[in-house]
Amino acid sequence: MSSPLKRITVAVGLGLALATVPAAAQASAVDLGTAKPFVVLGGSTVTNTGPSVLGGDLGVSPGTALVGFGLPAVVGGATHANDAVALQAQADLTTAYGVAAGQPVAPADDLTGVDLGGRTLTAGAYRFTSSAQLTGQVTFDAQGDPAAQFVVEVASTLITAPASSVRLVNGASACNIYWQVGSSATLDTATAFQGNVLALTSITLNTGATATGRMLARNGAVTLDTNVLVRPDCATGSTTTPAGTTPPAGTPVPTGPVPAGPVPAGPVPAGPVPAGPVPAGPVSPGSPSAATPPLAVPVPSEKTHGGTSIFVGSPRGNCTAGFRGAVGGRRIKHVAFSIDRRRLTALPGPGHHVYVLAGPGMHWVRARVTYTDATRARTLKLRYRACAAAVLRPRPGPAAFTG
Repeated sequence: MSSPLKRITVAVGLGLALATVPAAAQASAVDLGTAKPFVVLGGSTVTNTGPSVLGGDLGVSPGTALVGFGLPAVVGGATHANDAVALQAQADLTTAYGVAAGQPVAPADDLTGVDLGGRTLTAGAYRFTSSAQLTGQVTFDAQGDPAAQFVVEVASTLITAPASSVRLVNGASACNIYWQVGSSATLDTATAFQGNVLALTSITLNTGATATGRMLARNGAVTLDTNVLVRPDCATGSTTTPAGTTPPAGTPVPTGPVPAGPVPAGPVPAGPVPAGPVPAGPVSPGSPSAATPPLAVPVPSEKTHGGTSIFVGSPRGNCTAGFRGAVGGRRIKHVAFSIDRRRLTALPGPGHHVYVLAGPGMHWVRARVTYTDATRARTLKLRYRACAAAVLRPRPGPAAFTG
């Protein structure tokens, strides 16, 4: 059985007066090699607090410590603690780090002392000879080229202010954005980040920060606190489409079901979903497995505040387990989860998380998202089917914030 990971990444234009940086020196692609499957890779240790959700592999090497990844945290991919896979991933990360750090940068593209907030970067390489700061929103504009490469070289620290964000437009892809950081990166509370962070030392995500990309630290620790991390699907180009635009020609947009393993033959067993709300608190041993491989598909969305939504399915062979849903983003006031229009009880703690029991038959799970400002509410809808072997797979149908 294959357990699906459904995720949506959305972005909004805030109507700010954006400063556009002149076209940068051409940047060459940075190959992550065997580090690509990892959404988090640490050097010494990886530590998590709270119900974080990782949409990809988790690893550490040469250290061995992975702390805080039991429930309520969810790891949607494989876990590697100083094994041969993690060791090779670190070797490939070291090579990729050197390639990113060695990109030629034109003198006009030295942004030292400039806050990235409110700026638009076109494809190319940029440099900070000391630290880099992001306050507000920075926009990466691929100008219609989904293969456009962006490299931001930071000599020391990369720090975002609370609720900062990275916006992608005109075909830009989180797959092709590389933040090479000479010491440590810190994504502050509620930051909505995109791109691959390659840090020499450490990476810290404060409470509620989300990212579409990878957090890869060569020598030090990666520290998480109630975060949602999504590994970008690098075969499909941009993961976001700005309001009022269309994807570049040739950019594929998945419209069918998320690929999954074969469904057992025969009819799907009928029967009611267990009545009543799903209880909050600790989940039974039949809860989602950290070893369950994910599947991720980007989908288009309407204009809304940047954020991510993740659904992680049940472990192989467990016919009573369900799956966990998580919604994270900017200026979210409340998320109401339901199954077949029956309210679900959210899990305790910060963030917006829920655990859904796997009942037999076909069902709809909805997440109704309201905001702290005038943005109208959106509804994320996911249809799934659970058979006797606990196969959960999305079916064709709406799978975006559709209002």
